[in-house]
Amino acid sequence: MTDLSAERLEAIFDSPAPLTVGLEEEVMLLDPTSLDLAPRAEEVLARVAGDRRFKAELPASQVEILTDPTDSVEAAIRALAGGRRDLAEAALGLARPATVGVHPFAAAEGKLSSSERYGLVRAEYGRIARCQLVASLQVHVAVGAAEQTLPVYNALRSYLPEIAALAANAAFYRGGDTELASVRPKIAELLPRQGMPPAIENWERFAEELRWGAAAGVVIEPRHWWWELRPHPGFGTLEVRVPDAQTTLADAAGIVAVVQALVASLSERHRNGDRLDPAQTWRIDQNRWSAARSGVDGQMADLETGELEPTRDRLRRLLDELEPVGRRLGSSPFLARASRLASSNGAIRQREVARREGVKGLAAWLADHFLDHEELPESVLRLDDEG
Repeated sequence: MTDLSAERLEAIFDSPAPLTVGLEEEVMLLDPTSLDLAPRAEEVLARVAGDRRFKAELPASQVEILTDPTDSVEAAIRALAGGRRDLAEAALGLARPATVGVHPFAAAEGKLSSSERYGLVRAEYGRIARCQLVASLQVHVAVGAAEQTLPVYNALRSYLPEIAALAANAAFYRGGDTELASVRPKIAELLPRQGMPPAIENWERFAEELRWGAAAGVVIEPRHWWWELRPHPGFGTLEVRVPDAQTTLADAAGIVAVVQALVASLSERHRNGDRLDPAQTWRIDQNRWSAARSGVDGQMADLETGELEPTRDRLRRLLDELEPVGRRLGSSPFLARASRLASSNGAIRQREVARREGVKGLAAWLADHFLDHEELPESVLRLDDEG
């Protein structure tokens, strides 16, 4: 899908139903005894051969769970819960699944998947590729109209630091506290086309960028347009790639609800005639650093005035603004979980566990919570049981 015209892109992004949600969750496999990364993805995937919910990732110690597009956060989390359950069953005796932005004590470099899909990455990036032992929660939301998709994309860039702060869940790396809320984006930045994405003025410009990348041999297909947010030509969605993988299903639900509500809110503003002018990238990037450094404990700057504000205050105001949208979407219970993340996100809880149980105990805690259903609404649990 490298030869994409502006007209073809517009047709793709006109196609999906508005505000449908699909997920991609990168799951680490841990050795049952040592709790180190276990490069056994091929063996686990052999046990679920033919199930398109599961696929290989770049690290040989990861499996990705995919969900089909759904019309609600509740249905998306129900599907993710089913995927986690079935993956854990497939991994029995081989590995313990866990979801976190970075493994707390594994070596910096690891074995990579032998999948042909990653051949170019292995060949081009070598040791840097072997450092990419990172995991994210990727949230796809369809705007459902091409003429709105790029304005919403450009405006959504400004909120990536807030999403990253809520989702920060990678405080430990190579056996020690990094003094960051999330070290994952700093590791990812060893590769090109990472971090804050560029603004895209129109579909002609996006088509030209993809053509240039293909000619240069670096974006041989649109999925190599990595960044932390991208229009996804395969699905006609906006794909938010900034969140760390979330340890519990409840935390994942909170992040997904925020992303869907933001897309819905920005889409509504665009339809009502609001100008969604893109903020300057370096200003957003400054807030992105605060999210990685301090998570919800830091400060972020107003993108127009530069005035600093505690990140928690900024998040709570944003969540209050999204609550009416959440009620219309049926995601209020999940936005409530996001509000709890604004108080205590994954990075904060990692440090609490590590103080009590050490870094190896933290790895065990992460695996113990992979199938945790606590704090999910009963409706999700009921739907999951029926699945």
